[in-house]
Amino acid sequence: MARRLPPLNALRAFEAAARHLSFVDAADELAVTPAAVSHQVKALEAYLGVALFQRLPRGLALTEQGRILTPQLTRGFDRLAEAVARVRVDDVQTVLSVTVLPSFAVRWLLPRLAGFRRLNPGLEIEVHAQHQAVDFRRERVDIALRYGRGGWAGLHVERFLDDEVFPVCSPLLLAGPRPLLAPADLRHHTLIHDVLTGDDEPWVTWQHWLLHFGLDDVDHRRGPRYSDSHMMLEAAAAGEGVALGRSSIMADDLSSGRLVRPFPDSRVADYAYHFLCRTDALDRPAVRAFRDWLVAAAAEDPDAPGKASPPVPALSG
Repeated sequence: MARRLPPLNALRAFEAAARHLSFVDAADELAVTPAAVSHQVKALEAYLGVALFQRLPRGLALTEQGRILTPQLTRGFDRLAEAVARVRVDDVQTVLSVTVLPSFAVRWLLPRLAGFRRLNPGLEIEVHAQHQAVDFRRERVDIALRYGRGGWAGLHVERFLDDEVFPVCSPLLLAGPRPLLAPADLRHHTLIHDVLTGDDEPWVTWQHWLLHFGLDDVDHRRGPRYSDSHMMLEAAAAGEGVALGRSSIMADDLSSGRLVRPFPDSRVADYAYHFLCRTDALDRPAVRAFRDWLVAAAAEDPDAPGKASPPVPALSG
């Protein structure tokens, strides 16, 4: 039976404009001009015989008919995109696109990817390090590794790596003249900060960590600041001071001795690392292979250390 449908371009233009409530933003998404989007929407309205938008002085608003049509179109385009993606990569996928936070990419994922490649020699990994959340409906990304509480609606989500927060420093700092055997000793040392942590994860800030251990007399504001966890930990390894780090991105440095825990006090983080993909993506062998390897690699990591690093003997003159 023949389907009576309006032109596909008109449907695409309306759906994008309805999501953004803006012809300009829809045009940016579709790589056309705002006038072209407006023309397509008017053509669709003429085809249907109803108004889909109210043109207001400050923007657009959907009419009742527009509100009925929008979610159905969005679901339809999402299903179409998923079907095309599956056909495009089924059984022949050779490149897997993974988006990940920069610090986790550098300090956890990249040092372990050689193991994945040995197990999957015909599959290459394309790593995109970015802070922005990925939109699986609009971007050609297979997998996202994200830090949070979970709850990403409409996606397959698996928690694969928990986190613990505690101070770390260079072993040379422990060998110095100022004591660093308990949290109270932090008042004698430089505190290193990651400025990207804030209201959404306060347990990773010196202010909240010190208050948690009753050290409200320690000035949490002093010390250098870095815009990335990786830079902050490199500064600590260089002996610049004491950093408040997360176990998930420090395991290798702790096992090698580049960083040490001066004392065992720690806090369990509310966030963890999660594996995200489209709900049907695990049907694809490449995505399933990466997921299985990722979970196994995380399980091989040592548990968050429960003991402080042993004291470092003082350097002899």
